[in-house]
Amino acid sequence: MAITLSRPRPADSDTMSLAEHLRELRRRVVVVGLTLAATATVAFVFYPEILRWLQAPYCAVAHPCRLYVTGPLDGLSLRIRIATYGGVFLASPVVFWQLWRFVAPGLHRRERRPAIAFVAASVVLFSGGAALALATFPHALRFLGSVGGPTLQQIYDPNKYLGLVTALMVVFGVAFEFPVVLVALELVGVLQPATLASWRRWAIVLIVTMAAIITPSGDPFSMLALALPLYVFYELSILVGRLLRRSSAH
Repeated sequence: MAITLSRPRPADSDTMSLAEHLRELRRRVVVVGLTLAATATVAFVFYPEILRWLQAPYCAVAHPCRLYVTGPLDGLSLRIRIATYGGVFLASPVVFWQLWRFVAPGLHRRERRPAIAFVAASVVLFSGGAALALATFPHALRFLGSVGGPTLQQIYDPNKYLGLVTALMVVFGVAFEFPVVLVALELVGVLQPATLASWRRWAIVLIVTMAAIITPSGDPFSMLALALPLYVFYELSILVGRLLRRSSAH
């Protein structure tokens, strides 16, 4: 009788012990940590280019567009902050990939395809929101520079300027995850497309109110630039939910 040896199947989340889970988590965390260190170093080296890119909205409304420091350590702290933010941004694909590799074994095969689509959509939408925030920031600066009156001389601290830019980009990026959340709730049956459609008027009021509250710059242009895409996303979520229901019915 011939004896055939089959290769052992890799352990999945159902057969892995707690110690194996912890070792796997440690390995993923080490990879993420080393990647963050490498990308932060790259961002530290290319600090002048990154600063010019972030300063571009200010240069679009002010000539000359100089940022003024008031302490001897301000320049160093600014460079470290930019290196940290830039490192996180550059490392984000690796972070998402390691997170996916850790979570994927616990998912059924039919669950992995929509999960990949949701992760990809989240990355694209967050990047789009951050890009929109940077594109609309010159209008916010014009409003903020004029609201105090013509007798005020604008002298910007680079750390405060960077804090406002990054806060605006993060808020827009997180807010752009709105359709992902709605579609996910529709997929699991918590919300129905007809329910979202019936809530349309209240949704408009809530979206505008939330955009006014969470916009860091507080200017009306940024508020509208955030509220309008969110309402479009709301309508698209209803459409996507209906398409998903039709495809599941067939």
